[in-house]
Amino acid sequence: MSTGVTTAGPLSRRVLRRAIRVFDAAATPYGVDRYVELVRPSWSSTDVRAKVVQVTRTTRRSVTLTLRPNGNWAGFRAGQYTQLSVEIDGVRHTRCYSMTNAATNRDGLIELTVTAHPEGRVSQHLCQAARKGQIVGLTRAQGLFTLPASEPDHMLLISGGSGITPVMSMLRTRCTLGWSRPVTFLHYALCRADMLYRDELEELARRAPHLRLVKVFTDEPGTGDLDGFLSAPQLEAADPDWRGAEAFVCGPAPLMDAARGLFAEAGCHEHLHTEAFTLNQFTAEAGTIDGTVRFGASEIGVASNGTPILVQAEAAGLAPLHGCRMGICHTCTRQLCSGVVRDAVTGELTNGPDVDIRICVSVPVGDVEIDL
Repeated sequence: MSTGVTTAGPLSRRVLRRAIRVFDAAATPYGVDRYVELVRPSWSSTDVRAKVVQVTRTTRRSVTLTLRPNGNWAGFRAGQYTQLSVEIDGVRHTRCYSMTNAATNRDGLIELTVTAHPEGRVSQHLCQAARKGQIVGLTRAQGLFTLPASEPDHMLLISGGSGITPVMSMLRTRCTLGWSRPVTFLHYALCRADMLYRDELEELARRAPHLRLVKVFTDEPGTGDLDGFLSAPQLEAADPDWRGAEAFVCGPAPLMDAARGLFAEAGCHEHLHTEAFTLNQFTAEAGTIDGTVRFGASEIGVASNGTPILVQAEAAGLAPLHGCRMGICHTCTRQLCSGVVRDAVTGELTNGPDVDIRICVSVPVGDVEIDL
């Protein structure tokens, strides 16, 4: 699949890499990147960087960024995400955002839509301060929540709030590929004004073959196509053939849990594909919250409250290095010196001593000590 980026041949790339290593050695201690970026900030010999070429504030709480990545970007599959890094008050922060444009685009651009969350430092910053010409860091595309390589007989796309982003890329890609088998797009938003891509989706539903759009506005009953939250009767009304569809679901935890329960009860869970857009709010099992979290390197101890260790460390005045806060980027990995933690994503228990854990998704079970 073309990404719209011209790349050199194998021999040219080997020569270029060899030349860069020579220049890096000569440019010690900073390396060639630190000098070239003074003239061309988006350039890097190894890192993916991107220039913001357009900023569109699409709703009262969101912003759409159109980015031009440098030559280290290798394209993406519809449904994947990238880790975007931005500097705020001198500190570099990283968060995960899904591409929303069609993966077949040949112009070399990618589109990310960010919704501001009340406690989201990066999302709030981008919504308020993102500007044309700004340079941001990216990673190469990641994730297994992707559009199939061949067209399913029937697709069901379900999204809630900002979880619309990866499935929007899937739908756009499906349309540009000329796929024409039945698709139902079921989306939940608080209200009509908050619905991302509403106008485009309504236009697509008018002209795209076999696309059915179903809108639910949970805070404005009577204004959408259906009311309430995901349930068996509602899913039946949205798509009577949902049991035979390949279903792709992304959104908040209650929506994801409801979808998993419905597909499991119907015996078709193997057709359900999910993307956890936000981490479940996790509370330790009854009887396991009590205990102390000791931050060994800082010589601080706090009474555990059942939230992830990263949250408890920040509440104690520490500032651990972290990125996505969802257990994806591994930036927050620290050593569990003693005790037991539960992974908030998988539910698995990990026992110390001296094992690495991701503190953003690790919840203490009893007394624990962390090398922090």
